[in-house]
Amino acid sequence: MSVEALDTSLVAEPGTGAFARAGVLRRLARDRVAAGAALTLSTIVLAALFAPWIAPCDPYFTDLTKAMQPPSAQHWFGTDNTGRDVLSRVIFGTRSTLMLGLVGVFVGGLVGGTLGILAAYYRKLDGWIMRLVDVMLAFPAILIGLAVAAIFGAGLTAVVIALVVATVPDVARVARGAAVGVMGQEFMEAGRAVGVTDGALIWRYLTLNCVSTIFVFLTLRFGQIILIGSALGFLGMGAQPPTAELGMMAAQGRDFLFMAPHIATIPSCAIFVIVLAANLLGDAFRDVLDPRLQT
Repeated sequence: MSVEALDTSLVAEPGTGAFARAGVLRRLARDRVAAGAALTLSTIVLAALFAPWIAPCDPYFTDLTKAMQPPSAQHWFGTDNTGRDVLSRVIFGTRSTLMLGLVGVFVGGLVGGTLGILAAYYRKLDGWIMRLVDVMLAFPAILIGLAVAAIFGAGLTAVVIALVVATVPDVARVARGAAVGVMGQEFMEAGRAVGVTDGALIWRYLTLNCVSTIFVFLTLRFGQIILIGSALGFLGMGAQPPTAELGMMAAQGRDFLFMAPHIATIPSCAIFVIVLAANLLGDAFRDVLDPRLQT
C-alpha cells in the first residue's frame, strides 16, 4: 500500500468527518434545552460584542445624585453606589468575563491537547509530561492567581494565566486518554509501516481523531472556567476599577447588599445564566458527539 492510498483510506474517524456524520446542528436543534441554551449564549455573546452600541448609558459615567437607585424605567437594572447604570456595566462586564473564559479555554485547550497527544505518541516523553501535569494539578487556580498577582500585579493578565494553568492539566489527561485509544488502531501501525512521517501521523491521523473528544471536554469546562475567573475577580485579582467585570461588580455590591441588593445580585445572576447555558450546551454536545452515548 502506498502513502497516497493510506491518506485516502485510513483516516478512520477524523474530527471534522465525525462532526459532519453526526449531524451536530440538526440533532442539537431537535433538543429544546440545547437550542434554548445555544440561543441564550448566542444572545449574550452578541450583546457583549456590540456592547458600545446597545448599552443604554456610558458604563463609566458617575452621577452621585442617582446613586443606588432601584430598577426603574430609566435604569432597568438600577444604579450602583456611584450612580453608574448597572445594565450598561453588566453588558460591558459580560464582555470581559466571556473574554477571560474563551482565552482560558482556547489557550489551555491548545497547550493541554498538544501535551496529551505528544505524551501518547512519544512514549519516552509520556512519564515526563504526565508528571508535569500532576504537578500542575496540585496547585488550585485561586493559588496560582494569587501568585501571579503578587508577581505581576492584579489584573486581567493574572487571571488569564491562572485560567490557562487550571485548564492545561485536565485537557492533557483527556487528550492523552483519547490519543492512546487511537494509537491502538491498525491504521496508525499501517502508517508507520509505509513511511508516513511523524508529523503527518500526529496531525492527520491522531489529532483529528481526538478533536471531537477534546472539544466536548472544553465545552463542559467553559462554564467552570467562567466561574473560576469570576471568583478571582471577586477576590480582587482580576480587572481593576473602573473596568467592568462581573465578578468584581458582585464584590463591589456586597457592601450594599441590604441597602441596594441589585448591585450585587444582578451581576451574580448574569454569571449564573452564562454558566448554566454553557453547561447545558456542553452536555448537549457531549450527548451528540460521544459515540458511547449514541443509540
